[in-house]
Amino acid sequence: MAALDEPLKKILGGTTAKVLAEHLDLHTVGDLLHHYPRRYAERGELTRLSDLPLDEHVTVVAQVADSRVLKFNGGRGQRLEVTLTDGSGRLRLVFFGKGIHKPHKDLLPGRRAMFAGKVSVFNHKLQLAHPDYELLDGDAEGGADAVSAFAGQLLPIYPACQQMASWKISKAVDAVLPSARDAVDPLPGALRDGRELVPLTEALLKIHRPASKADVAAARDRLKWDEAFVLQVALARRRLAETQLPAVARTSTAGGILDAFDAKLPFTLTDGQRKVSREIFDDLATEHPMHRLLQGEVGSGKAQPLDALVLTPRGFRPMGEMTVGTEVVVPSGELAVVDGVFPQGEREVWRLVLSDGSAVECDDEHLWIVGDGDTEEKVLTTHELRQDLNGSDGRPRWTVAAAVAVDLDDGGDRPLDPYLLGRGLAADRDPAARVPDAYRNAPLKDRLAVLRGLLEAGNGPAGAAAVFRAAHRPLADDLAWLVRSLGGRALLSAVGEGAYDVDVALPEEGGAGFGRAIRAIEYVGRKPVQCISVRHPDHAYVTDHFTVTHNTMVALRAMLGVVDSGGQAAMLAPTEVLAQQHHRSITEMMGELAEGGMLGGAEQGTKVVLLTGSMGAAARRQALLDLVTGEAGIVVGTHALIEDKVQFHDLGLVVVDEQHRFGVEQRDALRGKGKQPPHLLVMTATPIPRTVAMTVFGDLETSVLDQLPAGRSPIATHVVPAKDKPHFLARAWERVREEVAAGHQGYVVCPRIGDEEDAPKGAKKAAGSKGAADQAGSPEDAEEKRPPLAVLDIAGQLAEGPLAGLRVAVLHGRMAPDDKDDVMRRFAAGELDVLVATTVIEVGVNVPNATAMVIMDADRFGVSQLHQLRGRVGRGAAPGLCLLVSEMPEASPARARLAAVAATLDGFELSRIDLEQRREGDVLGQAQSGVRSSLRMLAVIEDEEVIAAAREEATALVTADPGLTGYPELRIALSALLDEDREQYLDKG
Repeated sequence: MAALDEPLKKILGGTTAKVLAEHLDLHTVGDLLHHYPRRYAERGELTRLSDLPLDEHVTVVAQVADSRVLKFNGGRGQRLEVTLTDGSGRLRLVFFGKGIHKPHKDLLPGRRAMFAGKVSVFNHKLQLAHPDYELLDGDAEGGADAVSAFAGQLLPIYPACQQMASWKISKAVDAVLPSARDAVDPLPGALRDGRELVPLTEALLKIHRPASKADVAAARDRLKWDEAFVLQVALARRRLAETQLPAVARTSTAGGILDAFDAKLPFTLTDGQRKVSREIFDDLATEHPMHRLLQGEVGSGKAQPLDALVLTPRGFRPMGEMTVGTEVVVPSGELAVVDGVFPQGEREVWRLVLSDGSAVECDDEHLWIVGDGDTEEKVLTTHELRQDLNGSDGRPRWTVAAAVAVDLDDGGDRPLDPYLLGRGLAADRDPAARVPDAYRNAPLKDRLAVLRGLLEAGNGPAGAAAVFRAAHRPLADDLAWLVRSLGGRALLSAVGEGAYDVDVALPEEGGAGFGRAIRAIEYVGRKPVQCISVRHPDHAYVTDHFTVTHNTMVALRAMLGVVDSGGQAAMLAPTEVLAQQHHRSITEMMGELAEGGMLGGAEQGTKVVLLTGSMGAAARRQALLDLVTGEAGIVVGTHALIEDKVQFHDLGLVVVDEQHRFGVEQRDALRGKGKQPPHLLVMTATPIPRTVAMTVFGDLETSVLDQLPAGRSPIATHVVPAKDKPHFLARAWERVREEVAAGHQGYVVCPRIGDEEDAPKGAKKAAGSKGAADQAGSPEDAEEKRPPLAVLDIAGQLAEGPLAGLRVAVLHGRMAPDDKDDVMRRFAAGELDVLVATTVIEVGVNVPNATAMVIMDADRFGVSQLHQLRGRVGRGAAPGLCLLVSEMPEASPARARLAAVAATLDGFELSRIDLEQRREGDVLGQAQSGVRSSLRMLAVIEDEEVIAAAREEATALVTADPGLTGYPELRIALSALLDEDREQYLDKG
């Protein structure tokens, strides 16, 4: 490998080597040999000019159609305009000043040449300003010999830069290509022969100087295997090394905090949550560190309007009266106590209308036990029921399960015989007559006696089916209530002003109650709601059945399992807003289990502490003390957790939320705080390119929850071309006003805060750059130079302009923590209409009433970031709207990226789009942008089969020979791949 390690400066000279190093990150002969052509042009081929990407450096092969010199500035300046054609489109070249003389002589009509430059737009036409070019026809310098040299060959087009065109790179490759014979082949001979791959030297020669397309294909196949196999060997050795690392096995104990938490959950975990939890707990039980990625959103919970009714042994009581210790009736007829109450503020509420005319209010995330007559009972959300309410015949598909009839006793006196009471009420026909509460909430036999008395005196037989004629509404409602409390069906039919017939059907004695079909689901509006948990295996009770989404459920159960084992768990969140929300969510769900050691705390409980950089000194000291003594089993925090002062008693698990927001060193610093390497769980709701790459390469064990949280509504996304169609932007602000008028709220997101002293990165450079391209003044260059729109500027413009009269507030990262918390509290409480914010709201902010989002300068954000931001709306019952505002031209890559985001809500599909556009980043290092990618030929999305096969081969080889003692060439390739930084990365995990 000595020849391939030779610095390019020795072979190419200092000037060329400097450009290659600074702009293409090519330093050695080996680097340049592995800088492969991105495509090939055939001799005489005319590239399709109609497909040129705006704003990118390109190389085209085309023919000169026209050439002319024009004067401007009163004749003081001149420019050369050359028109190229290829039959599919036309492209203008422009040269200025003294730079026009040579191209004016060379670029005559009919000439063919290669041209390289940045595609821009001027006067609505594509152009290349001052491109480099090389003539390809017989009239060029060198005459007919130059033409024959190209004839019949594929011309390599290399990834280039403004400072060095493709053909200049090609000449540099010619100078180093003889060194390819010194390349050491890392693939074992048996693997190479078994896969029918060409030797490495032959592959390098064919990729740079192919004689045919078959040569290119053979070289690509071989070079892809090099990258995939060497990388997979590195990862396989790392996985093997991890199994040798010591870690404390963390197993939850029966009757511990995890069991107590599960017992108080007011809902049943979904199949996906149970599956992922099993995978995590299996990993935690091993004596080497878990290294698992949890992809996808997780959601379950329970909530109910405060005016909803919950069945207790003394009859129905409002949800708002529920307290810890209240006894309630569960569907099986047993009694259970409420052991947790969690206020949830206001939420959107829906009404299920059942086949007997009764109705039940619920939110869109409510869990229902339903059947369709063909399969076993299912647990579905209101949202899911709304999407699939009727069968193909138009009839109701779902039936709500019946509750077991139970004895009640409200404690009131019942001096009259229940049967006689019923007959008396039926005979009296007083419009205000009601069944007294003491008889409504009575034992089964007494309720049945009242009902029989009513039916026998109400013009109908008292059998299994009967009709009570012409009852006034209060009595009709009471009669229906009695029937349903006994497991029967009662249907009210209006027969006159204020009068109803009540059709009654009762189950056979000892038989199961009747189910009721769901006829319709109607929107009610916003109501205050709360969540209760019931200490019963069914986690259910007789009344409305609601849920609330919590994104930390699976991770929280894993943390509780570690606490059971005597260890501690830390959750690392990227922002204070998200850390505070996680802390609040966890403590609300755990209730008294989060108050270990405190008065009123549960016996199995532990402390849950928050640690952020902005905490007061006293609170911070207490939190640090709780961690070092082990009093706190769970800590939620930001980067403050990584500081040297933070010490743990026994750190067993690190949970990193939104893992792409943290660098390797930050995660490693937290993992290094354990006595032995702690287990690691990294979570992301939307995979980003590097995450997808790591997943496909099998570096992480992966768990996927691809079910959307219950109750999520669809989000419509549209691109708003503000520059081309200003009226579209005006309409965007009208849509925000319409959402607010409908009782909802909205976000406006900007890339910048607006109080910065320094110019944005790149702005100064752009403003000071020189050259003909700038003189041409393309609108794209002007757009690049404009600073990103800022929160503080936009908020004022909106409040005085298109959103005047609405309650507008700002939120950004440099606000004081108390101010940020106050703004979020007011927004969540509905006291603000529009929040103008930076990406501080990107993750974890949950305001179900927010339905509209306008993202300004959306082209300044990445695909994954746009998807994360968009996820802040559509979290309640009403559909979400996301408007992506951009001033970039329609043909630009930035607009294509926005169109891709608008076209799908699938986070996994968007991660693939993002990956294709940005590349994988350095899979073994910290870079995520793709600039330092160690993958030159391999594409994660396209070559999954190669990667999977390489992983299988690498795992078998490393298992048989962990030290690679029989593969010296492979060890050399590994050492070239794994520089010191990457070696440390592999060690860190």
